[in-house]
Parts: sequence; structure tokens; C-alpha cells
Amino acid sequence: MPITNVADFLAATAERDRGQGEVFELESPYMLEAKVTGRVWAKAGSMVAYRGGIKFKRQGLLSQGMGTLFKKFISGEGASLMAVEGNGRVYLADRGKKITLLRLAGESIVVNGNDVLAFEDGIANEITMMRRVAGMLAGGLFNIRLSGSGVVAIASHYDPMTLAVKPGQALYTDPNATVAWSGNLEPEFATDIQLGTVWGRGSGESVQMKFQGEGWVVVQPYEEIAWQPQAR
Repeated sequence: MPITNVADFLAATAERDRGQGEVFELESPYMLEAKVTGRVWAKAGSMVAYRGGIKFKRQGLLSQGMGTLFKKFISGEGASLMAVEGNGRVYLADRGKKITLLRLAGESIVVNGNDVLAFEDGIANEITMMRRVAGMLAGGLFNIRLSGSGVVAIASHYDPMTLAVKPGQALYTDPNATVAWSGNLEPEFATDIQLGTVWGRGSGESVQMKFQGEGWVVVQPYEEIAWQPQAR
């Protein structure tokens, strides 16, 4: 990497206001600026800097009822959100992951709890739990359903890819590489002992997400964590 002087470095890395009039603006593929005039929601721990009169408040465990309290308790930090309130600018990032901004116009999407970075206040959010997974996996079962109108920021390791789901053609994905999917899809978990053996998993059992119907799924070229079946 070439050596640069301080003045050139400051000029090259300075924040830029592109005047887009949006709440969210990408400072780089890996850094998100939120212009806060009221409230936005962000992944807990994603703030790297801010200016102005800003307060951060972790989403209350009881704010969505006892069912959500239980889900948050056993899902850990992967689905934790914080309210960002006040007037100012906040800079958000998530472990150097690439940020994608999506504008919802009445649609619903489901995003892996680890991959939601931020969203506008008018978007409804609900923590959802995968069905039919009891006794199969430990952790990583929780996602966030986002519905309504506004902008959502999701984060992925490297460039994401979208795969179509078509009727009669089931799509199987690695749960660790699955970022998001259209809100009309309800994935199931499936195991493949033979595939697990080929991959060399210690248990000899591979876990996959199975999507059926019509919609789309976003995957990333990276596995978040090593999934392990629960001891039986």
C-alpha cells in the first residue's frame, strides 16, 4: 500500500454529505450514516461514532410481550436492537460487513438476527423463531421480520447473492450463509446425514434451510458460525 501524506489521507477518508435527503446514507460500503431527527433503530453495539444530541436505548425486553422476552433471552445478542433517539448523526458498522440499503414499500422481509444493521422508525419489527427445530440446533434460530414502508440496512460478509424460489423447486441453503428472504416464505430446517458425512462435520449430520413456494433468498459467501446439533 503506498504511503500518503496526512492531508491527502484526510481528504480521501473524510465523511461526505451527498445531499440525498435520506435518513440513511452510505459513507462507504462498510459504514452507514444515519441522520437522526427523532428515532431510528439499529443493531445493539453497532455505533462507532456520533455527533449531536443523541441517546441510545436498548429495546425493552417486555416491549413486545412475554413471547418476545423468551425469544430474546435464549437468542442472545444476535437479535438485540437499540433505539437511537434525538437530533444528530450516527455512524454505524458491523465487523466490516458490506451494507445494503433496501427500500420497503409495503413489503415484508425476514432478516437473520445477526444481519440487521438499522431501519427507519416507521417499519414494524418482530422477532420470529424457526418452526420445527426443537432438538436439532443450539442457537441461531431467531430472525427479525420487517414490514411496512421505509429503508432497511442489512449487512453481509462480502457481496450478497439473491436466489429465486420457484414453485415445485425447493431451495436449500446453509443457515450460516443465509442473510434474508421474502416475507411470504416460511423456511423449514432439514437434515442430510449423507451430506454431513461428505462435508466432514463431526456429527455426520448437516443442517440446511429449506425454502418452498415463490419468493427469493439472499445468501452470502461466508459462514457466520459453526452450527452444532444439540446433544440428544
